[in-house]
Amino acid sequence: MRRALRVAALCAGAMAAATSALPARADPDDYVSVPAVEYGERELELRLGTATQGGAERSSAGSLAFGYGATQWWFTEVYAKFNRFGGASTHFDAIEWENKFELAEPGEYPVDLGVLVEVERPQDRAGGYELRLGPLLQKGFGPVQANANLFLQRHYRASGPAATELAYQWQLKYRWREAFEFGAQGFGGVGQWDRWDPGHEQRHVLGPAVFGKLRLGGRKALVWNAAYLIKASSAAPDRTLRAQVEYEF
Repeated sequence: MRRALRVAALCAGAMAAATSALPARADPDDYVSVPAVEYGERELELRLGTATQGGAERSSAGSLAFGYGATQWWFTEVYAKFNRFGGASTHFDAIEWENKFELAEPGEYPVDLGVLVEVERPQDRAGGYELRLGPLLQKGFGPVQANANLFLQRHYRASGPAATELAYQWQLKYRWREAFEFGAQGFGGVGQWDRWDPGHEQRHVLGPAVFGKLRLGGRKALVWNAAYLIKASSAAPDRTLRAQVEYEF
């Protein structure tokens, strides 16, 4: 665990030291990560999302993944990612390796804490590699669960200049019934981590979300969530519809 924290700190330092100008991407199928890890759990996951913005082509994205709870504090997952723009055909976009580290047992401290580290290799080799790194925070307030995540993300070995950018996610969920819960989600980015873009150039979306878990016996379950997001800044997509379904076993 300490080794994982040291590696994460070194990566964050290296990313923060880098500057320049190729922005990191935010996909319409992005989702809110939570810090909990379930040892031994296997997972098949499907993510879908589509975004529209006046004067631009519709952007759609999806991914298929397999994940595994390798230890009591480490969950690792590999994604095959696809996208589509406008009327073009859907095509393979990237391979992503995601690693989540749970830093304490749920409820051990006032705030549950984890760390997420993602490495993405785009199909377009000119894009280089993308690294995404940051803390995962979760806090319960009675029946309400609040999540807030903050990420540094940057391209390496790209054909053009790259910037270390700051992005975020947040989520509020009212835990009404396990099969159906409701709340809100938000995603966004402010530009370069140490020199934020002007407000009209930042990308912020938010909106209502629904969640659910259907137990199938033993460790098997279907877990899902979906959100309808609207723009909260002029540079963001007008509307984004995203969904995520996981089969846990």
